[in-house]
Amino acid sequence: MQLDDLYRRVIMDHYKNPRNRGTLNTDAVTINLNNPTCGDRISLQLQVEDGKVIDAKFSGEGCSISLSSASMMTEAVKGKTYDEALELAERFSGLMKGEDVEFQENEDIEALSGVNKFPARIKCATLAWNALRKGIEQQHV
Repeated sequence: MQLDDLYRRVIMDHYKNPRNRGTLNTDAVTINLNNPTCGDRISLQLQVEDGKVIDAKFSGEGCSISLSSASMMTEAVKGKTYDEALELAERFSGLMKGEDVEFQENEDIEALSGVNKFPARIKCATLAWNALRKGIEQQHV
């Protein structure tokens, strides 16, 4: 099996079986973003305590890249401090720019590396990560 096929399978697995899809019943930070270019929309909820992401859930509609990226991101940020979560978002941004970036703690994210070959789809992949940044910024105010 070629690497591209494996990556497609990982993306489709997260799309068809999203992790952390739903809502939090706590007093969570909620960020709503959309991508008007293609119609993707996400509502990200973060439960934060003492500068750490305790839980993360998302809901919304969009393409397989957008929703699988949200699934991967919510898995990756649980238990991370604000700084660690922002560092993950920066590394993801580098991945979308074609940089050689590894996500040893969550290798599924690397399946999105091929998105950088399709500039119109980068906004799909980064939507959830931009919501994460916005949510952390709201907490730092």
